[in-house]
Amino acid sequence: MTKVGQDTLGTRTTMNVGGETIAYYSLAKAAEAVGDVSRLPFSMKVLLENMLRFEDGGFTVGKEHVQAIADWQNNPATGQEIQYRPARVLLQDFTGVPCVVDLAAMRDAISKLGGDTAKINPQVPVNLVIDHSVMVDEFGHPKAFEQNVALEYARNAERYDFLKWGSKSFENFSAVPPGTGICHQVNLEHIGRGVWSSKDQNGEMVAYPDTCVGTDSHTTMINGLGVLGWGVGGIEAEAAMLGQPISMLIPEVVGFKLTNKMAEGVTATDLVLTCVQMLREVGVVGRFVEFYGPGVSNLSLADRATIANMAPEYGATCGFFGIDDKTIEYLRLTGRSEDQIALVEAYAKEQGMWFTPENEPVFSNTLSLDMAKVVPSLAGPKRPQDKVALPDVDELFNGELDTVYGKSAPARVAVDGKDHDIGDGDVVIAAITSCTNTSNPDVLIAAGLVAKKAVEKGLKPKPWVKTSLAPGSQVVTDYLEKSGLQDHLNEIGFDLVGYGCTTCIGNSGPLAPPISKAINGNDIVAASVLSGNRNFEGRVSPDVRANFLASPPLVVAYALLGTVTQDITTTPIGQDQDGEDVMLADLWPSNQEVYEHRVANIDRQMFETRYADVYKGDEHWQAINVEASDTYRWNPTSTYVASPPFFDGMEMTPAPVADITDAKPLAVLGDSVTTDHISPAGSIKEDSPAGSYLNERQVSKADFNSYGSRRGNHEVMMRGTFANIRIKNEMVPGVEGGFTTYKGEQMPIYDAAMKHKEDGTPLVVIGGKEYGTGSSRDWAAKGTILLGVRAVLVESYERIHRSNLIGMGVLPLQFKEGDSRKTLGLGADDTFSIKGLADLKPGQDVEVEVTHEDGSKANFTALCRIDTANEMEYYKHGGILQYVIRGLASE
Repeated sequence: MTKVGQDTLGTRTTMNVGGETIAYYSLAKAAEAVGDVSRLPFSMKVLLENMLRFEDGGFTVGKEHVQAIADWQNNPATGQEIQYRPARVLLQDFTGVPCVVDLAAMRDAISKLGGDTAKINPQVPVNLVIDHSVMVDEFGHPKAFEQNVALEYARNAERYDFLKWGSKSFENFSAVPPGTGICHQVNLEHIGRGVWSSKDQNGEMVAYPDTCVGTDSHTTMINGLGVLGWGVGGIEAEAAMLGQPISMLIPEVVGFKLTNKMAEGVTATDLVLTCVQMLREVGVVGRFVEFYGPGVSNLSLADRATIANMAPEYGATCGFFGIDDKTIEYLRLTGRSEDQIALVEAYAKEQGMWFTPENEPVFSNTLSLDMAKVVPSLAGPKRPQDKVALPDVDELFNGELDTVYGKSAPARVAVDGKDHDIGDGDVVIAAITSCTNTSNPDVLIAAGLVAKKAVEKGLKPKPWVKTSLAPGSQVVTDYLEKSGLQDHLNEIGFDLVGYGCTTCIGNSGPLAPPISKAINGNDIVAASVLSGNRNFEGRVSPDVRANFLASPPLVVAYALLGTVTQDITTTPIGQDQDGEDVMLADLWPSNQEVYEHRVANIDRQMFETRYADVYKGDEHWQAINVEASDTYRWNPTSTYVASPPFFDGMEMTPAPVADITDAKPLAVLGDSVTTDHISPAGSIKEDSPAGSYLNERQVSKADFNSYGSRRGNHEVMMRGTFANIRIKNEMVPGVEGGFTTYKGEQMPIYDAAMKHKEDGTPLVVIGGKEYGTGSSRDWAAKGTILLGVRAVLVESYERIHRSNLIGMGVLPLQFKEGDSRKTLGLGADDTFSIKGLADLKPGQDVEVEVTHEDGSKANFTALCRIDTANEMEYYKHGGILQYVIRGLASE
């Protein structure tokens, strides 16, 4: 059931679809009240409809908010705050477990305040897909998938028990079991509708745009289907689940015009890496990007989804594509009902949301790309925007990267009974992985065809390369097997290892001990090539420093070549049975070959069969026997799921926000500090604070699992905050990893934070530009507050992390233009005081007083990056969840 407003503008009307009458909120009728809206970007039309549906003439959504969106055409810039309500929420297990933990804790909290626990229930549909936990332990053999699944269930039994309890105990909440697919692919192939419909509070059926937010930054993938969606922090997602609007400023919308079509042999991966580089240069953080122009019609739905997926990498809130014939074709292929398909087409055309190549809306600004000029590329070695044309990749290790990393001598390693030299730039991981590319049949089929041609010529991957294939959905396996291409992939080591994110999120599993030892013992800069979307330092594997994003067929090719230090376009990849050189061009399939395999091997029935019982799960999931209950019975000995302390001692009325007095820096950081740096998802080191915590509880090193899998336990996660092995804290020059100083003594950040807490000393974190880039990782903010950090002061923020900090009661401050930690001379020995916080206003200038080590004082002005009135309410309540609990308890 959807709650709607009073519609004081009179925009509600009805339409007939397939003989059924359905209500909707008409943009044409809105135009009668606020003026022409026809030239709004499609993404803005979605926001406009949202305002109409919830418009009640009041402060939350009134005519002025509708008018502001209409007027955007005349002044396409940010400014007006709106309250946006998405139709649904998407979760994955790494970020979803803490969401369900918080919901369970909120039931405890509201009960203590005398409220009704039943009010802590999702008010909109919530789908959680378990895809982040499978690791590539086994690979390169037929039993790899089966054995990895068994290991996954053994490691994650407590978490999966808890998620199944949640699916039984909360209304509007469902869990897609492990081994099904990646959440964004399941969303694209099954959950997303294009146009949503549900009964309103009066029992009448209402149609409206399908919209969603998700606790994974790549939720943006669904924009390829014409569904407006983006990633939010877990805290913000929980509020959306509980019926709270998302407070946001009307965004700028950057138009990206696509013309022509891609050349022979160029993939959607090459196209999206080009888009990432171009959009990062323009700067689109906090903005929508909408794709238009005749080139859009030349892209398949899967190609559009690939481009939409990487919106976090190009920095945008989302990358949107309108609904057109390609959308309808995809909905039909993937098994959506004919009634649903008819509704999508009729609604989009009626509302002026149907894409045509000649349509050119008003945009904040525009850029364009002739797709015929896109060339095969990689991106790396540590940022998605660092695109390198294929013939130039080898030059990195013969120049630029030597300067960055230094040059190491190769090491002799015995693999499979033979000695090999492994050196800088040699590929030790080649992974077909991630939502971005394994959702696209053309690049998966191309990878299979490269494998087929390689097998026919007698080629094998180099023995030091760890190979893996983790598709986005089970349908991928169906068409690869039907076409016979999976057999060829198996022959060169790309056996199925699981359905999940795997290597892209650091679940690459261990390298063979001799290879790992050779890399770390000789300071070798080993490389990975993966079809993922992220390649930040320390993310893919602790043994691998240079990570390159590539299309799936290039992943296969580099596994065969075994290094990125040779030009793959001119260097023989190997020799065939006759001793003849085999070049990349000999293996690369034509577009026609790919097309013929696709049309012959993919059909609607595959999707219908795979998604018929998507929530049932395999025998492992079915064997989990838990009962529903009003509140959760916490296990005090669990190292996976624990009741968090966020609501301890909470009263009905929040206390005034206290000033920050004599705070010490916990970390002084540089530019592009990612949420992976702040809250790593990968392996837990035994000698780290988190490792010590687990050891003390008799957890063996083999069972440590990952930080990502333990996000339901705050004790592990706060110890892992700022614990990335590659983070560089300027308070300890020349030292990598999660270290800082306390009274001049170097120690782990967690240990220092606890000492400061004992002293009653508040903490601040200081940083540079683009603080908090990357994943929508709520623990990057949760861990920050649990360490005692009251404020973060940086040059600029990525959108989601700034929102998460506010959602946890941490004050985000931003240096004024021209100021930085360096220009102001801020350092490890300074003390900071920030006054007047009880009366703080959104966007206000804040005076910061600094006391230097010699006792001298200085003042500077920083900008409060609490941007909206709603965000300020959350901050003054100590966080968004406290705000929600108090509101529900007082009803």
